[in-house]
Amino acid sequence: MSIDTDSDSAAVPPAFQEYGEQHLPQSPAFGHGKNGIAELVVAREGDNPTRLLSDYVKVPYHLTGTLDSDPAPGLTTICLQDPTGAVTQGDRQTLSVEARPGARAHVTTQSATKVQTMKASYAHLDATLVADSGAYLEYLPGPTILNEDARCLQTTTVDMAEDATVIVGDVFVPNGLTDHEPFSFDHFHSRLEASVDDALVCADAVDLRPDERDPRDPATVGDYSVIGTLYVFAPASEELDGLADGIHDRLAELPAVHGGTSVLKDEAGLTVRVLGDRSADVTAAIEAAWDESRQALLGVGAPIGEDQR
Repeated sequence: MSIDTDSDSAAVPPAFQEYGEQHLPQSPAFGHGKNGIAELVVAREGDNPTRLLSDYVKVPYHLTGTLDSDPAPGLTTICLQDPTGAVTQGDRQTLSVEARPGARAHVTTQSATKVQTMKASYAHLDATLVADSGAYLEYLPGPTILNEDARCLQTTTVDMAEDATVIVGDVFVPNGLTDHEPFSFDHFHSRLEASVDDALVCADAVDLRPDERDPRDPATVGDYSVIGTLYVFAPASEELDGLADGIHDRLAELPAVHGGTSVLKDEAGLTVRVLGDRSADVTAAIEAAWDESRQALLGVGAPIGEDQR
């Protein structure tokens, strides 16, 4: 029997540690093709474009280079690819991005992350984002889609300087393309922790176990099925109150979603939560909030198309 043990067991909730002890009949966790690693470092000198200084990428992550088409001056785009097409039981994906002083980068994925049906173990998607002084870093992957009986642990850690900016987006879709009811996955746990100069400013967690409690109760998602979240960490910004109002107004113009904003403690940033029935509607709302954030923090909007502004 193979034992599935994460490298940092302290970060794995007890329920997922129990899943990790289950036998996998195919390649074990951390086996060939099941231990994706992407370690990226971006840097910038003066007003020059941001460059990918170093990268170490291991399947199922794949990277072909960077894109310099973003409207924000000096900002480079990194699009991570996954040639396997889906996340299966026992998969581990670890992403780390370090933005050196003054660097500007947008990190995304080629498409949605599809977490397949599982009979044992679980999948762990982990991201660590580090932003040094004056850096601007965005991480907005495609939606995370959970199929029937899937188990997914999603952890994100942000470590940033006081004068840096980090934006993190997430869209969670509780039903895949297979013929099953929404929220028929086994277990989804998502956790984000953000620190500014080693001081914790945000700790947000979502733990959904539909067999134990229906997520569609009024205290969770109610009648909605898709959840979108945007975190904007900008401790040095003086525009947070105005930005919160601007995002609120943008969301109010979208009748297919219900959302709101909250300013974090000590004005370290703000959070946006959006609920809707369709992934496309919630994604559009998160992109609208992202665009508004960019306008306030960079003076230029997000590359989402004029029809979405």
